[in-house]
Amino acid sequence: MNDYLPGETAIWQRIEGTLKNVLGSYGYSEIRLPIVEQTPLFKRAIGEVTDVVEKEMYTFEDRNGDSLTLRPEGTAGCVRAGIEHGLLYNQEQRLWYIGPMFRHERPQKGRYRQFHQLGCEVFGLQGPDIDAELIMLTARWWRALGISEHVTLELNSIFAHGTVRWKLVRITAMRWWHSLSSIKKSWTKTANAACTLTRCAYWIQKIRKCRCFSTTLRH
Repeated sequence: MNDYLPGETAIWQRIEGTLKNVLGSYGYSEIRLPIVEQTPLFKRAIGEVTDVVEKEMYTFEDRNGDSLTLRPEGTAGCVRAGIEHGLLYNQEQRLWYIGPMFRHERPQKGRYRQFHQLGCEVFGLQGPDIDAELIMLTARWWRALGISEHVTLELNSIFAHGTVRWKLVRITAMRWWHSLSSIKKSWTKTANAACTLTRCAYWIQKIRKCRCFSTTLRH
C-alpha cells in the first residue's frame, strides 16, 4: 500500500476526469459501493476454491462476530447493489464504479495490495453488442488519455476452434492434470474445481438472462 502525494494527485484527477467523460458519452451512470462487504458475498461470487478467497482477501470479524472483507473486486458488490435496490428487474443498466480494492498478493514492483480499479457492468442487454461496445470504450479511453500509440488491442474468442462445451472439457482435463501434479492442491479442492467447471455449460444459459460484462483498469 502506498501514498499519493500532491504532485501525483493532479495526474490521478486528470485520468479520472477523462474516464468519466468517456463513460458519460456512452450512457454509463456511476454507482458508489462500500469498501467493506459481507465475506459470503465474495465467496459465492468468486468461488471458495480460488486463490482470491483462500489467500488474498483481507477478512476480519466485527464486534458482532460477522465476517467482513475489504473488497478485492467490484463486480460482486455492484450486482448485490443492483439486486437489493431493484435496478436489474426488467431494466437495462449501464453502471460504472471506481475506487480502491484490496488483495494480499505477493509484493511486486509497481503492484500494491491496495490498488485502484475502474469497472463497467452492463445488465439486461442481450447479444454481442455490449462486448463490442466495451472494446470500443476501452480503445477510446486510450485515445483520450493519449496512450493509444503505446498499447495494442488484440481480440480473442473461445469460439475460434470449437464449441463452449468442448472448451470446458479441455479446461477441465487440463485443470485436473495440473492439480494432480501439484503438491499444493488437495484432492478435495481439485474435485470441487472440476465440478465447478463441468457445471459451467448449464450456467451459461442462466447468465444470458442477466448478462454482466466487466472491463477493468488496475493500478
